[in-house]
Amino acid sequence: MGKAYTEIAAGLEDAISHAKGDKSRARMHRTEAIDVKAIREKTGMSQQRFCATFGISLGALRHWEQGLRVPRGTARVLLKIVDNNPTAVISAING
Repeated sequence: MGKAYTEIAAGLEDAISHAKGDKSRARMHRTEAIDVKAIREKTGMSQQRFCATFGISLGALRHWEQGLRVPRGTARVLLKIVDNNPTAVISAING
């Protein structure tokens, strides 16, 4: 059998061990919760203005604020930056 098969089989065995609670090489990556509503409120903006300013769809923002979905990827990064320093981000956007 080829190298790819051997690596895939080893990965599957490791995943099964992890699922059973046995020792494995699997690593758990957990992201911290992000309070989108608190971030938006920190800016003092309405949902509509926040979305227009940062290029976020209103539907996505509402889902995040209601806890139905969580922001991922670049949206998550943007929200963390806005949380850290909203005035600098707004200033940079407005040029």
